[in-house]
Amino acid sequence: MSTSTLRGWRLRPATFEDVEPIAGIRASAMRPDLERLGRYDEHRVRQRLRDAYVPEHTSVVEAGGAVAGCVALRPSEDCCWLEHFYLAPEVQGRGIGTAVLAGLLARTDAEGVTVRLNVLQGSAARGLYERHGFTPEREDPVDVFMVRPPGAGS
Repeated sequence: MSTSTLRGWRLRPATFEDVEPIAGIRASAMRPDLERLGRYDEHRVRQRLRDAYVPEHTSVVEAGGAVAGCVALRPSEDCCWLEHFYLAPEVQGRGIGTAVLAGLLARTDAEGVTVRLNVLQGSAARGLYERHGFTPEREDPVDVFMVRPPGAGS
């Protein structure tokens, strides 16, 4: 993923050294939804990120010179999976998530690639994804699995 600078923050390629700051951001960003679902575990929320972390597919969001979030776009057989999209609570609501998502989707649209993701039931992030053309594919008690064909929501 290329490095770009937009409105006081930037997106850069992830490194192995980013895993712990990102695990902490994941824990704080997901805590309210996981607590609401009765599934928050301080160790597990961090370990799940560590176990699935692949720097080659991940970009880090920096704001004010510090790690403020991340996003991964993992290629799969028939699509790309949008994963590990977290922003620290103190930088949420500034349009960063919208800009990051729009940039990734512009790239997948240009490549003609379908994008899939899952979001926790009741998460405010679902509205962001729906505004960008994602629709529910299936649900379970914890997750909503969503899909976006190339060009949807444009």
